[in-house]
Amino acid sequence: MSPVAAGGAPAKAKVTTATLRGMKAAGQRITALTAYDHLFAGLLDRAGVDVILVGDSVATVVQGHDTTVPVTMDQMVYHCELVGRAARRALVVGDLPFLSYQVGIEDALRNAGRLLKEGRAEAVKLEGGAAYAATVQRLVDAGIPVMGHLGLTPQSIHQFGSYQARGQEPLEQQRIRDDAQSLQQAGAFALVLEKVPAALGATIAAELTIPVIGIGAGPKVDGQILVTHDLLGLFTAFKPRFARRYLELASLVGKAVADYCADVQNGAFPNQNESY
Repeated sequence: MSPVAAGGAPAKAKVTTATLRGMKAAGQRITALTAYDHLFAGLLDRAGVDVILVGDSVATVVQGHDTTVPVTMDQMVYHCELVGRAARRALVVGDLPFLSYQVGIEDALRNAGRLLKEGRAEAVKLEGGAAYAATVQRLVDAGIPVMGHLGLTPQSIHQFGSYQARGQEPLEQQRIRDDAQSLQQAGAFALVLEKVPAALGATIAAELTIPVIGIGAGPKVDGQILVTHDLLGLFTAFKPRFARRYLELASLVGKAVADYCADVQNGAFPNQNESY
């Protein structure tokens, strides 16, 4: 029998790394969004998102930092655990934060293991190409699924010096393509490709057998990911060109709070029906 969800409807099948490979083979686009807490993870999961990324973007979106660099391993474990308890269908992927895997392979193994054991993640994501192929292979050999991340890699922002698009010159384009092949050969199950020309995104998606999930990488990749707070218009510090806003919740929240304050101040809240 098929599993049954709340309300008697058939439950949607759990998304796994094999599911994503099958979706690419079938030409089905993959949907992915970020979440950092139990409430939003549940909302995304019930809405049918395929992948929930517990991103190190929590540093900028939630913690108020200027970059993703400050977020710690303990913090990522905490946020993954909140999300992992809410997600029933979506594949939960946890970001390995800065210096949690760059120092050495054994550190990477230990920290990736924490995201699965303590954080309830089902896979991890790390930034970088051929230089981390051996790390990816070691994690995969230990049974830890790995998603790669190329193009603009936010943990390297101090090296790049800006958030401008990557892969605009032929030499860098070839390097990104080579890095993508290295990650695939090392056993990565998928690749996030961030802020590169659309033509390069299409080329890499065609060259790889693993899914390529774009964020500012054009429409001809195997799926898309956005930061949920961008999609909802909650994060207003800046608006990336690739981030389509489906709502403007920041202004709606501001109005609701202002209305509440006014009602309290003029005695309109609570009314008789809201009192005991």
